[in-house]
Amino acid sequence: MDRTIIFNPQGDRETSKRKVIFGNPTNIMELNNVKYQWAFDLYKTMGFTNFWVPEEIPMHEDKKQYEKDLSPYEKRAYEMVLSFLIALDSYQVNMLKEFARYITAPELVMALTSQEFQEALHSYSYQFILESVVEPQVADEIYNYWRQDTVLMERNQVIAQLYNEFIRHPTEENFIKATFGNYVLESLYFYSGFAFFYTLGRQGKMRNTVQQIKYINRDELTHVTLFRNIIQTIKQENPELFTPELEKWVYEFFKYATDAEIKWGQYVTQNQILGINNTLIDRYIKYLANLRLTQLGYKPLYPEITENPMKWIDQFRTINDTKTDFFQAKPQTYAKRSELKW
Repeated sequence: MDRTIIFNPQGDRETSKRKVIFGNPTNIMELNNVKYQWAFDLYKTMGFTNFWVPEEIPMHEDKKQYEKDLSPYEKRAYEMVLSFLIALDSYQVNMLKEFARYITAPELVMALTSQEFQEALHSYSYQFILESVVEPQVADEIYNYWRQDTVLMERNQVIAQLYNEFIRHPTEENFIKATFGNYVLESLYFYSGFAFFYTLGRQGKMRNTVQQIKYINRDELTHVTLFRNIIQTIKQENPELFTPELEKWVYEFFKYATDAEIKWGQYVTQNQILGINNTLIDRYIKYLANLRLTQLGYKPLYPEITENPMKWIDQFRTINDTKTDFFQAKPQTYAKRSELKW
């Protein structure tokens, strides 16, 4: 694949000729006439409607609870989940600009730019949580966990290998695989971590950390929407890229990713966290895998899993008395501040 250039005087102005990839854009942001309205809407939602600042959430009560109320297992999980989330958002900050270099729709490049900003904000949020809750030495250890914990290192490699393969060998197939990797990261890999924090919140623990996570979770849902739409639109415009071999790979990758997420969630919680056990983690991640596949138009991997085993998580959809609907199908309208419809 060829990267786009900064300015292409011979590019097409007509929106009818615009494509997600393989287009011929001028790369001038002519926003009075966009083709992919969903991308422009997501740009505005991510950049303006959902803007938030970590410092707006005071963390002093969480520091007290971390020191006095969390069990050793809860402390370990709290630290390890943050370490993994830090890695995931770090990948995104670096990878989104790589995607943008091959995208040929200006409004979509803008949406990716908004997402990149949000991923950087999430990285800052984790740093703000750590500096507010744990001692500096512990925070430094958490940032370095990936070097010392073989299971975490294994987890960090799953998506990173897909991304690195595309950067080293930017073929059409590797691009499509990287977009699926992004979709899995955003829609599946964060969720056992989020579930752990929400389990603490359900017990009245670490509520301000949970509030930070709720904002991050809301952002990630827009990112899931963005890459779901990217994948589906590329498939509509370039069906020849989705060969039988690639479609087989999609199921294999989702199976691999699901197994890895279940293993990680169970490793982190050690079956020792009140309200979330190994069975729940297994069924919840498989439920999410089914959901994310069907949202792309694929058949579920685990047909025996038909219901969300952790429905109580829905209570954490509310931000400022506004619900963010996690599990509906089509996120196309944005009615008011802080509301994302699925």
